[in-house]
Amino acid sequence: MRKIKHTLTAILSLLILSAGAQEIPEPMQPPRLVNDFAAILTQNELASLEQKLRNYHDTTSTQIYIITVTDLMGYDIADFTVRLGEKWGIGQKGKDNGAIILIKPRIGNERGEAFIATGYGLEDVIPDALGRRVIDRELIPNFQEGEYYRGFDAATTAMINLASGKFSADGYMGTGGFVMLFPMLIIIILFFVLRRNVSKTQGKSIGHSIPFWMAMGMLSGGRSSGGFGGFSSGSGGFGGFSGGGGGSFGGGGARGSW
Repeated sequence: MRKIKHTLTAILSLLILSAGAQEIPEPMQPPRLVNDFAAILTQNELASLEQKLRNYHDTTSTQIYIITVTDLMGYDIADFTVRLGEKWGIGQKGKDNGAIILIKPRIGNERGEAFIATGYGLEDVIPDALGRRVIDRELIPNFQEGEYYRGFDAATTAMINLASGKFSADGYMGTGGFVMLFPMLIIIILFFVLRRNVSKTQGKSIGHSIPFWMAMGMLSGGRSSGGFGGFSSGSGGFGGFSGGGGGSFGGGGARGSW
């Protein structure tokens, strides 16, 4: 009798857990990198972020997803994010170079929650400590003011720059200002030194052949704000992205709330 009682208790516990933890949602269709289930972004904001992340994906194959939800389906946000990344296959197969910024916005008296998870292929360049720094520095201060787009834009810029090596982890963990300013000063000094030397030897300025804006463009790595082919900011204009094939995420990640 006692054995039957324990068995019934175990079955009841499993049923309660199953009811509490519901099914992880499917990605929006057609596939996209910005999945705003919580509807906290305008259409123009969606288009801008999608274009930015799609351009980065097309250049590097790295996938950074922005996902907003109103309900974590009974899961802890870390578990929910990792399960979602695995189910959606975020990141390239064999590279696992995917990252997720998942947000449950503040609703009523419920606090807002944020989580950043990275695939195994990005753990070295965006470890958990840096993910937490992105949340604390870029996301939460903007979200507290209701500026969701500005927070996502700042966070994805930071993650792209970290993953691309445009500034160091140490620089981002600190102020980061001098780390970014020093190369710019070198470019400016070299430009004017070369301009002066060429002017003396050839009687003309280097600015006639290499404009200053071009020299500065070399510093930014030729980054362009142009769109990707076939993108439209209107509804249904997210075609052309076929998703990933990866989905291997570590057990870590970074979280925050506001």
